[in-house]
Amino acid sequence: MAQSSSVKKKPVPSKPSAPPQAAAAFDKALPEIEALSPDRLIAMNLDVPRVVSQVLGVLPGLRALRADITEHLPTFELARLDRLDTYALAAWYAHLLWLSSGDAESAVKPLLAEAAPLRENLLGDAEALARRGLLEAATVADIRAGQGHIDVANDLVALSTLFSASWSEIAGKTAATAEEVKRAGEIGPQLLAALGVREHGKGPGPTEAADKRARAFALLVHAYDQVRRAIAFLRWDEGDADVIAPSLYKGRTGRATSSTDTPTTPPDEAPAGPAASPGTPAPGTPSGTAASPAPGAAPSGTAAPPAPGAAPSGTAASPAPGAAPSGAPAVS
Repeated sequence: MAQSSSVKKKPVPSKPSAPPQAAAAFDKALPEIEALSPDRLIAMNLDVPRVVSQVLGVLPGLRALRADITEHLPTFELARLDRLDTYALAAWYAHLLWLSSGDAESAVKPLLAEAAPLRENLLGDAEALARRGLLEAATVADIRAGQGHIDVANDLVALSTLFSASWSEIAGKTAATAEEVKRAGEIGPQLLAALGVREHGKGPGPTEAADKRARAFALLVHAYDQVRRAIAFLRWDEGDADVIAPSLYKGRTGRATSSTDTPTTPPDEAPAGPAASPGTPAPGTPSGTAASPAPGAAPSGTAAPPAPGAAPSGTAASPAPGAAPSGAPAVS
C-alpha cells in the first residue's frame, strides 16, 4: 500500500543515550509505568538490553513511515510511535536500576580486568568482519570511538548485540566464539551497574526495582507490537514488514519465530494483515529462517539453547550476572 521508505538494508542495533538521558526518559514515562495494569505485564523471558537495542535500531525506519500511518491509519494512536524511544530508554534505565539493586559493590576492578581485553578481541573481530562487508562498518566504528570505563561496558553490550543479530551470516567466518559473545552481553550491564553503585550508591530494593523493570519492559513491548501491526498493514504488498519492524521474539533462541514460541509471546505480538485494523490481531507476516544456527543451537528436532546474551526461554530473570538481563544496549 505505502510506497515510500523502501528498505535498502537490514537495520542494525543502535546504542541509546547516556545514563542521564535514560534516567530522564524513565522519569518521563514513570506515570505510564506505574499506571500499567497488572494484567498487561508479560513474562520476562526476553533479553531486555537486546530488545532495547533492536527497537532503537529500527526506530528511524519506523518514523520514516509516520506520514503513511497518519494517512492510511487515521485511528492509530501515534503516541505509541512517537514515544517509542522514551519507552525503550525507560526500560533500559529500569533494567540498570534492577541490576544495581543486587550486590554490585566492589565489583568494578575484577570486571574491568576481564572486560577490557574481551572488548579488544571482539572489536578486532568485528572490524575484520566489517572490512569483508559482513557487519556494518559505521556501527563498528561507532563502537570503537568509545572511551572510559562506561564505554567499555557499553561497547561490550553493543558488540554482543551486533554479533548475535548477525550470527547466521558470520558463524564460521570469525574467530569470535559463542561463549565470548554471550559473556560480553553478561559483563557489560553488570559493569555499568557496579559503576553506578560506586558513583551514586545502591538503587531501590530488589522487589521495587523488579516491579518497575517488568512494567517498563511491558510498556515498551506493547507499544512496539502495536507499531508492528501498523507497519504490517502498510507494507503487506511489499513484504518487508518483518525487516522494517522485526519481531522481538525472532532469534530469541537462535532461530526464527515459530509456533513453538506462541505460549511465551504476548497476545498482541502477531502483526495485522491487510484487512485488519492496527489494534486487531490477524495472521502475521511470513518470517524467514536463520541461514545457519546461532551459537549453541541444538540439532534439528531438539530444543535450542539461548543465543549469545539471550535469557533462557520461559524463565524469570535473576539479579545474578549473566542471568536474564545479560547484555545491555551500549551507552556512549
